[in-house]
Amino acid sequence: MNDIGNEFQLLQEFYKAAREKLSDGVWDYLIGGAESETTLKRNRAAFDAVAFRPRVLRDVDRVDTSTTLLGQKLRIPVVLAPIGSLQDFHPDGGAAVARAASGYGVISMLSSVSYPGLEATAAACDGPKIFQLYVRGDEAWVEDHVRRAIDAGYTAFCFTVDLDYYAKRERDIAKRFVTTARSVAGKNEEYQRRFSWSDIARIRRRFDVPLMVKGIATAEDARLAVEHGIDVVYVSNHGGRQLDHGRGALDVLPEVVDSIAGKAEILVDGGVLRGTDVVKAMALGAGAVGIGRLHCFGLAAAGEVGVARVLEILEDEIRACLGMLGVTRWTELDGSYLQAGAPPVQSSAIGSAYPLLDEGY
Repeated sequence: MNDIGNEFQLLQEFYKAAREKLSDGVWDYLIGGAESETTLKRNRAAFDAVAFRPRVLRDVDRVDTSTTLLGQKLRIPVVLAPIGSLQDFHPDGGAAVARAASGYGVISMLSSVSYPGLEATAAACDGPKIFQLYVRGDEAWVEDHVRRAIDAGYTAFCFTVDLDYYAKRERDIAKRFVTTARSVAGKNEEYQRRFSWSDIARIRRRFDVPLMVKGIATAEDARLAVEHGIDVVYVSNHGGRQLDHGRGALDVLPEVVDSIAGKAEILVDGGVLRGTDVVKAMALGAGAVGIGRLHCFGLAAAGEVGVARVLEILEDEIRACLGMLGVTRWTELDGSYLQAGAPPVQSSAIGSAYPLLDEGY
């Protein structure tokens, strides 16, 4: 085991290390949500309310954790979700995340408000990457970003569609904290507010690139996405950072899966902090699972190698969970391995997945 493996053997050790390294403002930006943070807490509560129904006496000596998304093989069904202001967690920002993902065998998504930017991040590694855009300009501005992403070799292009208005993130306001990306990019928001399905249709007609929409929270919009030729429907509530009092992302997932009926791939994020969370989402029909705060804990704690070590521990947890459920590959997993309505045993705060933290560890 290398030095990083000796230093970090639990996911919660990254949480603790990140907290120690980050300023109060950056930390609260990372872990916080909107207003009362009800949506953020429901993301965790949704996972905690699902229990497993394991099967036994099966040969699980070899467990295959790999899958595919957009034709790309993933070592584990995980995508590093787009996070704004990655440069506030580590100076290498999106480049470090992209290198870690590529080296480990998963896909990273670069936010349009993270440094070092579209082209520089693409040049940082050869692995598959997705570019995510906040609309801050007119049609020509948007199409220029699509062309640049295609020219730079991005695997797919993603529009985030749940940021028409910037939510009241009270942790940030209380500390008068503004991220580096927000101070630069928090302008021209009227373009995002005007962006609509007709714009998606225009992009679909003009560009031959897989398209994703991030921020789908209902079956109705999932069906519209499929009707508009979207390749990946991304179920997300922005990690609880936008509309407060929404549903947990895992609670939304089943209706989206049913409405799409296999006509598009499905990605989900929101509250994913454990390998068991990944398994639950996959059992409910996700094609892959996004991790946001979790990979940022690794980035803040130890840069690129920290992100890679997070993925390594996550893979160990996923493999063990699948084996203890009695399955050896994702195609064997379905909803029969889950039981909804499990009683809560802990709070749904962002660190609730790591109980040792409450004991002063």
